[in-house]
Amino acid sequence: MGKGANLVPDEAEKSLSEETKIFKWSEIRQNKWIVIDNNVYDVTNFSKKHPGGKVILLNNVGQDATDAFTSFHKDMNKVEKYLKALKIGKVVAESDINQKEERKDELHKDFQQLRKLAEKMNLFKPSPWFYSLHFLQLIVLDLIGTYLIYKSGYENWFSYFIAVACLVTTQAQAGWLQHDLGHLSVFKSTKMNHFAHKVVIGAIMGFSADWWNSRHFKHHAKPNAIRKDPDIRFSYFYLLGKKLPEEVGKKKKGWLPYNLQQFYFFFTLPPSLIPILSAAETAIYLTRRKKFYEIMWIGIFSIRWYFMFVPILGIFATIKLLFLVRFFQSYWFIWSTQMSHLPMEVDYDQDLSWFRTQLITTCNVEQSAFNDWVSGHLNFQIEHHLFPTMPRHNLYKIAPHVKQLCEKYGIEYQCKTMSQATFDIYNCLKESGEIWYEAYNS
Repeated sequence: MGKGANLVPDEAEKSLSEETKIFKWSEIRQNKWIVIDNNVYDVTNFSKKHPGGKVILLNNVGQDATDAFTSFHKDMNKVEKYLKALKIGKVVAESDINQKEERKDELHKDFQQLRKLAEKMNLFKPSPWFYSLHFLQLIVLDLIGTYLIYKSGYENWFSYFIAVACLVTTQAQAGWLQHDLGHLSVFKSTKMNHFAHKVVIGAIMGFSADWWNSRHFKHHAKPNAIRKDPDIRFSYFYLLGKKLPEEVGKKKKGWLPYNLQQFYFFFTLPPSLIPILSAAETAIYLTRRKKFYEIMWIGIFSIRWYFMFVPILGIFATIKLLFLVRFFQSYWFIWSTQMSHLPMEVDYDQDLSWFRTQLITTCNVEQSAFNDWVSGHLNFQIEHHLFPTMPRHNLYKIAPHVKQLCEKYGIEYQCKTMSQATFDIYNCLKESGEIWYEAYNS
């Protein structure tokens, strides 16, 4: 994926090698180094100290990580200080040939130009009004839900239902806000984004910012990549795509009747993801790494819920309320996010260009006021994956330019209706299950 795609004369290469060491791509892959803007970096020792986690670096070794690096890092002056100490040379001026992708270097350069256009359009500038109103929405809904519980408790089931709906909406919408903060797209200051992220996901939602960052950035760097994207790592329960079901079927493995996964998926993963799996994973993550500061924020959430509901409902009814809220929040989250990923290509890492990778693993859902609100603007999942730090209220503005680039390179830009995207979850699970069943019984 080197940017220096065109061959240069031997004289020019020799002159350059006198100033800095030059490496071939074969050497870079063998030694598991990383390339950024044609510079070669040895991240072997630094990977353990990487703020974003060790795994996300190791998932990109032997590849050109220029676009991924640019997309994830907002404060370039800060990260440049780390890069200087890690630089060991430059990549030789030759194309990083990938038989699975034509015009790879040309597409990379065009995407760089697209990013510059987005910067020129001020699309990375957040709107204080947008995020202020979004945060106000959380406060109002949380207070309404709490007030209804305080006034009637279990005595009036209708008001209890409305209260649960308000609390569920608070958690779901807080999820979109913490997502924006985690991507550093709400404030200009990186430190302010980090702090507000801990407040929202910790004190309001009861989860860990550090855990979320570690998990979510791996997904963004290698979406739908087998063994690299944690969001699709549940092969004991579900098989996705075409390759993995066939591999598992040929090995005569079948922990569950995967040919029926399109049915049991909706009754297993959505209701259990947030209230059980995410809660357990967070607890294990923080305990093993002794993240006491993160635990403190979750503690604030627990104290907040205790004083809000225990005096009225009692401890067990409060736990029941929390589980009920998490239950419906989990369905909301799975529905809003997975319809843009599960039906798309699931395969091993092919080392494709950043632009092509995001387009074949991600799709959009049509724009509307409701779709924007209910999904936190992740109905523009393509644009979000291409530009993770772009404030979500600007994603629709860059979409026409993304479509133009897709047309130039013959890449499909998928945008579906909400109903079509929902049914495609069922269809893709059904197709993958049938592939497994046929391979298992052949």
